Amino acid sequence: MILVGTILLALPPIICILYIILNYYVPGKKSVCIVVLGDIGRSPRMQYHAISFMKSGFDVDIVGYGGSEVQAELKKNEKVSLHLMLEPPVYFKIFPKIIQYATKVIWQSITLAIALLLMPKCGHIFVQNPPCIPTFMVAIVTSWLRGSRLVVDWHNYGYTIMALSLGNSHPLVKFSHWYERVLGKWASANLCVTKAMKEDLSANWGIRCSVLYDRPPEMFTTAGLNDRHRLFVRLAAEYPVFRPENGEISNDETAFTVANGNGEATNGDAYYLQKRPALLISSTSWTEYESSVEKSSDLPKIVCVITGKGPLKEHYSEVIRSQNWKNVSFCLPWLTPEDYPTLLGSADVGICLHKSSSGLDLPMKVVDMFGCGLPVCAINFNCLDELVHHNKNGLIFNDSSELAHQIMDLLQGFPDKSKKLDTLRKNLTAFQSSRWHDNWIKVALPLFEGQDQQKAE
Repeated sequence: MILVGTILLALPPIICILYIILNYYVPGKKSVCIVVLGDIGRSPRMQYHAISFMKSGFDVDIVGYGGSEVQAELKKNEKVSLHLMLEPPVYFKIFPKIIQYATKVIWQSITLAIALLLMPKCGHIFVQNPPCIPTFMVAIVTSWLRGSRLVVDWHNYGYTIMALSLGNSHPLVKFSHWYERVLGKWASANLCVTKAMKEDLSANWGIRCSVLYDRPPEMFTTAGLNDRHRLFVRLAAEYPVFRPENGEISNDETAFTVANGNGEATNGDAYYLQKRPALLISSTSWTEYESSVEKSSDLPKIVCVITGKGPLKEHYSEVIRSQNWKNVSFCLPWLTPEDYPTLLGSADVGICLHKSSSGLDLPMKVVDMFGCGLPVCAINFNCLDELVHHNKNGLIFNDSSELAHQIMDLLQGFPDKSKKLDTLRKNLTAFQSSRWHDNWIKVALPLFEGQDQQKAE
């Protein structure tokens, strides 16, 4: 009986050792596991990575949280598998903040480790950063146990995002900085989003990176008039700002377009109304513009569409409802992943209020807008000029007054005589010719096929 008991006690560690050996030495398929410790549907860059891997013959596993809809190409392809992790229990929120954070990290560490250990063998574990805690430690250990190669895609720094709410001197921020800097060096290869970040990682962290700029996939393009009309008709059913002046819901007419009695607009018969509002994609207020329209007949009314979702959306909805503007209307729609590019491709001006916590990343929303040929006014911060070139493909502003004047300058004489807006749009043609997958093939694919040893550029 003692011998049997000893054998039974020895079996679990023996099985674990055999599992590790088999995983380490048995070759995996041409495969990659993408780790997103967040909502997969709200991580567009990692979804684009997944689609490019799929197109390049890789089997793709994606580990992360659900919540938002993912790209259609990922849902319908047999080479892509989604592994949704369990969210931390709601009752964690009853604890003090520091206990909440600790229990959340422990929960995420366990659930992420289980997901990575139980999925089929993969050649590469590809991690999105941030967040680095607990992703880096779990990915390092599981990649060693499974004989996988670890690659990190640096979108920003986790510790700088944490510092926005806690302050730079907070012990947790200092620990996060140390953790990120030390464990970040364990990756076999690295990608990052800007030259500024590449230089910072090299000089201050000792990490070599290849710069993979965000570029729009093919779905982000200037929308045809028929597509615009169909989208406006769908939006008008729920949002009155898209309805014609009489306020009626119609398949033939919207606030922007008319379809010559054919609501489906399938025969190329949709056209713009001569006197229509300008359509802006934005997330700000327009008090100064409102008063300027009263004084000038050359400025159009504005329909301002605020996309996205978040905890403050209802707050800003209340603020908007409390105003009584005549020349500026707002709409906060929910859009499908398919409708979002069409809306960008139908807009006249885009507004970006993204300010980087590190000053080293770039706003992907601007990339999407540029892909649709949409000129952008963007708030200034370090390294923005790697994407937005002032007075060439967009405008850069420093405060709300400067933004208001830029909007008025762009929309003067809209729609037929807005020369500056037309010039910026024409200057985006070159950017539109550079797409995500072609850029990914040149920069990222060699890191996963052994053709590149991450030489310094």
